[in-house]
Amino acid sequence: MLPSADGTTLAAGLVAVAAGVLTFAVAATVFAYHSVNHDEAVYLTQAAMLLSGQLELHAGAIADAFRPWFFVQDGGRLYPKYTPVPAAMYAVSMAILGEPRATLAVVAAGNAFLVYLLGSMAFDRRVGVVAAVLFAASPLALVTGSTFLPYAPTTFLNLCFAVAYLRSVRDRSLPAAGVAGVAVGLAFFARPYTAVLFASPFICHALVGVLSSLRECEFRHLPGPVRRHGLTALLGTLFVGVTLAYNLRLTGSPLTFPYQAFAPMDGPGFGERRILGHSADYTLGLALESNAYALWYLATRWVAAGPIGTLLALAGFGLAFRRWSGDGRTHRFERTAGLLLVGVAVAVVVGNVFFWGTHNLLSTFSDPTDGLVSGFGPFYHFDLLVPFSVFGGVAAVAGWRALPRLRRRIEAVTTARAARTVVVVAVAAALLTGGVAAIAAVETPLDRNAAHAEKYEVAYEPVESTSFEDALVFVPTPYGEWQNHPFQALRNEPGFGGEVVYALDRDPGEDFAVLDAYPNRTAYRYAYRGEWTPDADRHVSPKLEPIEVRRGSTLSAGTTVGVPERVERARVRLAVDGADGGDRAGYVVDDPGDSVAVDWTVDADAARLAGDPNSTVPVDGEGDEDDPTDTVVLTVTLVDPAGSTFTYRQEATIRTDGDRVEMVWPPERSVCRLVTECGNEGTYIPGDPDAHPEWVVFETDVEADAA
Repeated sequence: MLPSADGTTLAAGLVAVAAGVLTFAVAATVFAYHSVNHDEAVYLTQAAMLLSGQLELHAGAIADAFRPWFFVQDGGRLYPKYTPVPAAMYAVSMAILGEPRATLAVVAAGNAFLVYLLGSMAFDRRVGVVAAVLFAASPLALVTGSTFLPYAPTTFLNLCFAVAYLRSVRDRSLPAAGVAGVAVGLAFFARPYTAVLFASPFICHALVGVLSSLRECEFRHLPGPVRRHGLTALLGTLFVGVTLAYNLRLTGSPLTFPYQAFAPMDGPGFGERRILGHSADYTLGLALESNAYALWYLATRWVAAGPIGTLLALAGFGLAFRRWSGDGRTHRFERTAGLLLVGVAVAVVVGNVFFWGTHNLLSTFSDPTDGLVSGFGPFYHFDLLVPFSVFGGVAAVAGWRALPRLRRRIEAVTTARAARTVVVVAVAAALLTGGVAAIAAVETPLDRNAAHAEKYEVAYEPVESTSFEDALVFVPTPYGEWQNHPFQALRNEPGFGGEVVYALDRDPGEDFAVLDAYPNRTAYRYAYRGEWTPDADRHVSPKLEPIEVRRGSTLSAGTTVGVPERVERARVRLAVDGADGGDRAGYVVDDPGDSVAVDWTVDADAARLAGDPNSTVPVDGEGDEDDPTDTVVLTVTLVDPAGSTFTYRQEATIRTDGDRVEMVWPPERSVCRLVTECGNEGTYIPGDPDAHPEWVVFETDVEADAA
């Protein structure tokens, strides 16, 4: 049989493997289309860039059409606001397996096993195994660790540092000290502020050790602590240099981080904080309130078993403190390791007060089901899971070891059989209560995120069901002119090539510039009916339609729309957005029957409506020679006897070139009740019986006359 120590290590390994498998399963199902935290696309795009040997994207004059979410735009150059370490970790599994979720699994397994090692060194191996279970079962670790975000990978590096540092102290190991230096350096490169907070108690301990050894030595030999901690500091500092060099390469200044170039007022500190259109006066009072709520949510919802896990951690700290207060020499290293864990908790809690990120997670302070915290927890406090899990393990193991004493005390007042029964029932009740609490804590955020997965599955259906070959797809901009915000799955290759290129659907001139840049690709327009919101229950009806540019000296178009019963007249209007003085052509159709057919033409000078031959609407009425583009708008408004209206609206993008005119076809079509313009809420979805009443028909065609 294997020695008990090996059996314990095997159990820890099984916990780690289970954590990795579960994380991969959640990532592949609940987050199959990624999450509502759109930072995921930043890291995946960055990972693809690294595999292509790029730190930045080059899109030239049309960079605006390709700017990914949270990328800095510097002329035609685009680069991410985040450093490349987490992305590099995802890139490894992308290169080897073609599946970045493998990195998520490895990180989850690694974190669980490192927590085991940390708990084993600070206390014993049983504590380590339970700590690994508590860490892996924490909703914050499982949910956030199943997304392509930097928090779990950075904690992995921090844990590597902590374990290696403690080994270097306990075993006086120089190689372990070197590993600690590399790990903390990489953690700093990944997330500088997070790494500094985690490492600060270790740095203090190292400084005390170095100063103490220098006072005691005779300077004939360099003391061991100086050599070990010096090596850790040296290697860590080298990566600080790498970080500064990276800053210099991208931003032009070693002290300007990319996130500062993106949003100079986003970072630690009080006063005015700002990123994009969001700002706040971040005062100490607001900081304390925000972090108090975040810690409360962490303690009650996002650690293993919720409040039960928190009570275990508090009880474990109490037991450990009582043990440390005993024979100091016997438990000297244990006390050092434990106090360093306490120091990590204090540093993370205090340090996050100075960063307004936690405030931004809480859409409504008193509502834990609102804002990013509802789906991912207070992830800026991710490192707190480490001391929570280790001290929770201390309490759980202490409780298990107390069972024989409990049984003997019960036997003193009753029979041995009754004592065994009481102990078995107590253990079963504890396990059942803890298990139910743990499942409930994890189930809630998973269900919440799974609802978003269903929404994205519906939204992406027409894209996934289309086989692209040399395609160009224009995508909408519900949250502003950002790619992958919210459509994270629609990402470009770093060279803006491949089977499909995604571009933002914007103004006519900008769209024509993209079409000109990709003249040989089959173009599509991805659109949807409805309003895109963060609400998982508000789905949209998507469509993907091929588009092309029609060219000629004159473009002759025809539009036919369906008419229901009881409509007494139809108003037809033709306008050009750039026309001066509100010029438009129009006429009224009385008693339109079951359909209305409209003929209209566009040439390089004007748009004309066949039913109103005496009116012309000038094209490019503003006379802007630098932007010879416009939008021709045709509306057919049906009016019933009660005055209610139903409008068919189509908007065709055009560009003039000498005596020729170009038009993107088909036009964008929408159907609107009571108003003549309703945006995405009225997007026409052909062939979908659930989108519109049966009588709604919206057919359009165009022919180009030769020059």
